[in-house]
Amino acid sequence: MGTISDALEKHKKEKTIKTQMLPTRKPENLEPDKRKVTTPPMPKISEGFDPKLIVGVAPDSYDAENFKILRARIVFPKDGNRPKTIMVTSAFPGEGKTFVAANLAASLAHGIDEYVLLIDCDLRRPAVHSMFGYSNREGLQEYLTGKRQLSDLFIKTKINKLSLLTAGNLPPNPSELLSSEMMKNFLEEVKGRYEDRYIIIDSPPSQFASEANVLAKRVDGIIFVIMSGKSPRKEILRGIESVGKEKILGIVFNGYSQTRKYYRKYDKAYKYYK
Repeated sequence: MGTISDALEKHKKEKTIKTQMLPTRKPENLEPDKRKVTTPPMPKISEGFDPKLIVGVAPDSYDAENFKILRARIVFPKDGNRPKTIMVTSAFPGEGKTFVAANLAASLAHGIDEYVLLIDCDLRRPAVHSMFGYSNREGLQEYLTGKRQLSDLFIKTKINKLSLLTAGNLPPNPSELLSSEMMKNFLEEVKGRYEDRYIIIDSPPSQFASEANVLAKRVDGIIFVIMSGKSPRKEILRGIESVGKEKILGIVFNGYSQTRKYYRKYDKAYKYYK
């Protein structure tokens, strides 16, 4: 792997490299985090988060609890093999993949030992930045085209132990960028750097863009998001097959109103338990 010097701790400035060709350099080594076994309180809605980031704005809600359950199944898998790189996708746009990716990342970071890097790989319709209240002026696209160093692009969010890499400006060739050797080396580097780091990737929909199929080959596991009453069963199955059903960690069924009605029966018991 090359040398990514001080990518997480030190911020250096350099002149923009004007180029139309994908660079052949390898990513630099990521600088180690300062490890602290602490569990700080989650930020409040006044921190500038989107209300959909429920793990941050409503950590005691039923929806946030569902993400804690999802977190537990990832951190403590039945087969004992923890997936380090996890892609979140769906068959079509509008099914809630960004909602799931952002909240899962926040929930994982709120654990005692887990550190998280959330990457927006939807270079067509990026949205992760808005969930955390940041702009999308530059990000992954600028790194893959050699215009910026990673040290300039990583964002330490207001959620402790959660770093963010936004998508950046929309490129004319998203598929080529995400299938490049540069992207492959980058994912290998961030995956192998730390034992307790999880990489959560928000990817384009599998039936809408080819990038999801490319990324699927480079991750350990996939979470597939399905919006209730939106996509036909046939298209959902086709989407799962396209990314590889053997890598599917689970399916998140989003927007199912009956779940809320079911939980209301246990409202008093839940409040007592809390």
